[in-house]
Amino acid sequence: MATMHIRYSIRLSPDRVEIFDVHLDAETLEVRSPGPAEPPPWTVLGFHECPNCPLDAQTHPRCPLALSIADVVRRFDDVISHDEVDVEVATPQRLISSRTSSQTALRSIMGLLIACSGCPRTAFFKPMARFHLPFSDPDETMSRAVGAWLSAQYFRHADGKEATLSLAGLQEIYAQMQIVNRGTAERLRAATRTDSSLNAVTMLDAHALLAPYFIESALEEMRGPFEAILAQLDEGSTAAAH
Repeated sequence: MATMHIRYSIRLSPDRVEIFDVHLDAETLEVRSPGPAEPPPWTVLGFHECPNCPLDAQTHPRCPLALSIADVVRRFDDVISHDEVDVEVATPQRLISSRTSSQTALRSIMGLLIACSGCPRTAFFKPMARFHLPFSDPDETMSRAVGAWLSAQYFRHADGKEATLSLAGLQEIYAQMQIVNRGTAERLRAATRTDSSLNAVTMLDAHALLAPYFIESALEEMRGPFEAILAQLDEGSTAAAH
């Protein structure tokens, strides 16, 4: 079975580099990397369980999201959120490097792992993980999220199912992610000594918090580059009408 490999190399000091190899099933985008041999107590499903969690503890004794980030949290438990780090991310398409804060580096890798963790509430973000863009800003993230949502609607239409151009469903996905992020933050408050991992989740939550309110307005601000295409479509519609 084909595997997609993404490597994060995070240099905290001249003699300390933390390397994370993320292996994803190329078809399902599920994480194929083995979880911790001895999962920490805070990964138990019922430990600060998200109020909107659809999983049953009988079949999922551990939270898949928590398991996916446990190794990252463990290795950065002594790192302060604003510590400067050098990050290099190798994806199948490109190599990206950045000098940034530890919390920004963790936000990027944790966002990838959370999307592909197997948590039902984060499954929507798998297509974005397929074309992972480290350190993306809010506009880039929103554009990709809308693209993923509309692509899903296209596939529904192709399958003969009802599809919509409304973004209300995408807004609801982000509203559910707010609940997940807050539940994850509660886990990390009990699990970590420093604030780097917690602040990384807080940064993810800040975007999820704002997303339902500015999806449409943000798209309107990005309308400019599409005007030429819209004009061509209008001309085509006019020509067809005649």
